[in-house]
Amino acid sequence: MGFTFLAQSLIDGILTGGVYALVAIGLTMIFGVMHIINFAHGSFMMLGMYASYFMFTYLGVDPYISILLIMPLFFLMGFLIQNSVIQKVIHYPGETILLLTMGIMLIIDNMALAIWSPNYRTITTSYGSFAFHAMGFKVNLTRLIAFVLAILMGALLYLLLRKTYLGKAIRAVSQEKEGALAVGINSNRIFCIAFGIGTACVAAAGVIIAPFLWISPNIGFHYVILAFVTVVLGGMGNFIGAIFGGLIIGVMEALGASFLPGSLKDVIIFSIFALVLLYKPTGLFGK
Repeated sequence: MGFTFLAQSLIDGILTGGVYALVAIGLTMIFGVMHIINFAHGSFMMLGMYASYFMFTYLGVDPYISILLIMPLFFLMGFLIQNSVIQKVIHYPGETILLLTMGIMLIIDNMALAIWSPNYRTITTSYGSFAFHAMGFKVNLTRLIAFVLAILMGALLYLLLRKTYLGKAIRAVSQEKEGALAVGINSNRIFCIAFGIGTACVAAAGVIIAPFLWISPNIGFHYVILAFVTVVLGGMGNFIGAIFGGLIIGVMEALGASFLPGSLKDVIIFSIFALVLLYKPTGLFGK
């Protein structure tokens, strides 16, 4: 196996890892603020993919342009779900919320299956097959756009958390809820905003991968599992850890596909996951 082949796998893994990072950022946003595990995270990603597909098919809206509408729409969806459903059990034991989000996942996935059937759908754009070639390497344009958008959105969210009053309020609630309440921060409103942001991020991740990936009602489960692995690898609730965790998972998946046949490529990912749980359960960047 030549150097060029391995380098190509590394490039593909980094590009894919950027998308994994955006998915994980949304999940770690929700966990970091509310300390709940959202099993419905992948289902929102699947809905984002379908939203982009239908906007492209019936309205002719380019997938990357549709993000401007889909992200606010899914932010509102997440805000309302948190406010009307999850908020009512937020003080219950963790397993109650876990089962609730799992129920939301099953409802969304089965409704999508009943409405849209299990048939695969794809978005075929005029630039979908375009690729850059240099020094024997190939970089697909849509994957490059997805990587750039994922990193850009991650950077903007980081600036939001660090440089704005809203970001300071979110960090205050995540670190010391009672102290935040004492200075007048509405924690319930912050919970809704955090869940909305996490939902918007994962929907955006679905949109940016839709031009080069098949779309079906069950695709979300695969990505939510990878998101959990990424978040644990980087450190639960750690924003920077989610980014680097996504890149590591993307590279390991690509290298696994180079050495192992079929679905065995995931063996490397879950082996790393098991080792992290055994020897560094707080994650590579966790405390």
